[in-house]
Amino acid sequence: MSRRRKLSAKKKLALLVSAAAVAGGGAFALAATSNAASVQNAQTSTVCKGLATALGNNQKFIDGQRANPDAQSAARIANREAVIAQIKVQQQASGCTVGESAQDSQAQGSTQPAQSAPAASAPAASAPAASAPAQSAPANNGGAGAATGQQVCAGSTVTLSGEGGAPAASSNQFPAGTKLKVTNLDNNKSTTVTVTSVSGSCVLLNNAAFEQVREPGKFLIRKARIEKVG
Repeated sequence: MSRRRKLSAKKKLALLVSAAAVAGGGAFALAATSNAASVQNAQTSTVCKGLATALGNNQKFIDGQRANPDAQSAARIANREAVIAQIKVQQQASGCTVGESAQDSQAQGSTQPAQSAPAASAPAASAPAASAPAQSAPANNGGAGAATGQQVCAGSTVTLSGEGGAPAASSNQFPAGTKLKVTNLDNNKSTTVTVTSVSGSCVLLNNAAFEQVREPGKFLIRKARIEKVG
């Protein structure tokens, strides 16, 4: 009789251990599912869409340089690859899908990447001196009181290129040296910058220029006015 009780106790212990293992496995699966669900993308997050657009535009620029290379293409490609790596770091930090790419809806096809590719634009990330003229633009220059010019790229959204240095821009429609005024119509902040290199859309602002007009936590300006002022 005592042996039968002993055996019954062992069975109970085994059942308890099995139940705990199943419960633990279920909790792990639930946590993994929860973590996967928390990762956002360009369709579910404005921040992720802005970063995906910036990555896509830089990748488009690289593709254009590879399709129509010139003497400075290798340096420009290396620079933009470093920018893409930084965007991926920002995607991970923001809870976005790392490496997600989205082309700006207003971006044109690959356009003459060699036409406005001066040697000075190659070291844009490490030597921002070429964009010095843009520093004359005031950071909080209200759209109403500042000098205005010809409105261009109507309906375009504006995002950041991820490049460092003094405030500057890149464009697939305007050559280096062109001055563009970008106004965020959601907060009425504007900045005037000089185009220093080529990109895959009408205008991409580098980090310093984008900070002057951005809304906190956003990487995309949906309502923008872009003017050619010089």
